[in-house]
Amino acid sequence: MSNTAPPSGPLDGLRVLDLSTMLAAPYAATLLGDLGADVIKIESHYGDESRHLGPRRGTERSPFLSLNRNKRDIVLDLQQEAAQEIFAKIAKTADVLVCNVREPAMSKLGLNYEQVKAHKPDIIWIGVTAFGPDGPYAGRPGIDFLAQGYTGVLALNGHPDAGPVRTGFPAVDVITSLLVSTAALTALRVRDQTGKGQRIEVSLLDALMHAQASSIGSFLTAGFVTPRTGNRSLYFAPSGVYPTKDDKYVVITTPAEKFFAKLCRALEVHWDKEERFSTIDARLENEDALDEAVADRTRQFTREQLVEKLIAADVLTAPINDVEEVVKDPQIQHNNMIVTTDHPTLGPVDVTGVPIRFYDTPGSIRRHPPLLGEHTREILEEVGYSPKDIDALAAEGLVADHEEIMRLKAERRARKKAAR
Repeated sequence: MSNTAPPSGPLDGLRVLDLSTMLAAPYAATLLGDLGADVIKIESHYGDESRHLGPRRGTERSPFLSLNRNKRDIVLDLQQEAAQEIFAKIAKTADVLVCNVREPAMSKLGLNYEQVKAHKPDIIWIGVTAFGPDGPYAGRPGIDFLAQGYTGVLALNGHPDAGPVRTGFPAVDVITSLLVSTAALTALRVRDQTGKGQRIEVSLLDALMHAQASSIGSFLTAGFVTPRTGNRSLYFAPSGVYPTKDDKYVVITTPAEKFFAKLCRALEVHWDKEERFSTIDARLENEDALDEAVADRTRQFTREQLVEKLIAADVLTAPINDVEEVVKDPQIQHNNMIVTTDHPTLGPVDVTGVPIRFYDTPGSIRRHPPLLGEHTREILEEVGYSPKDIDALAAEGLVADHEEIMRLKAERRARKKAAR
């Protein structure tokens, strides 16, 4: 393995403060970190909620490990005013701040835009909320699942004869993160031109409305209410999930006549010569019969045989992989979308790679997901505190490094055990 350090990335020299929890906002900071930004995650002694949810690996949890690479971590108790003074020194060094704390807690912690701007006048401050900073739903708690309900995504997902179904991964949080990172980069461009930072707000609700331009747009422009279709398409057939001889499945879709003709040739059938399947409209009218015919034919092959046969005929198809197959997929491996990091307590930890390929200034996974408080002393020294100063701050409970966090946890466990 090469000892060459990974490239710093196109955002080298940019500093981002991550004062957020769970997924939508933290993942946005991660994306900026992937592209080279120095991301400092500021946590309480308790830590990000994602440190306490999901499958365990050692003392860590998979949601945090999966979403927080390329960050340094400091523990700072912002409920104490003296800790807010420490935060002010860190904020003076930052370019972008991402926060998803709700009011009034945000202002009590010294994190609203005006408070942060007082420390760094040209800060780019991005607030992430469920529904927006004002309006009838302002201040309500909200997560991905709720946004899917409010925006009608749950009504779109699922089969026609069954109830609503949420997306299988937190799509709203991911979409919101992409918008937050886009907003940060756009605001940096404005600051380059004007010298001014600004406040930016992104909500899960707005992000998902924007992502539904096609389905919501059908209603706005034509009064058409998009129904649940399961795996089928509203506009062409066949399009769906089909079984194979080895009890697996493939996706087959035919968004144009040429693809249906190619499917027929590949499967050695003449459906395109039958009147009931001869046009897109005819196929949609006879979709049940067509799906049954396709499924009968696909069951004659194993998944591997079928995919190979269809791809050779230029048919739009894909295997339906489970997660163990996904991480071994040759194209995913080739694209470096699984990257190994060296974690200080867990050893090698695999995370997803950088999805944007810069040819001259590539991003990279430079840092493992941080331990809680792992870089507290390092960051405080960078903003002018001496080791003696840091010891004093830790003694007051204003800050903590990872060793202190582990000591405090051990003390709590001992007290609980003694109380039994």
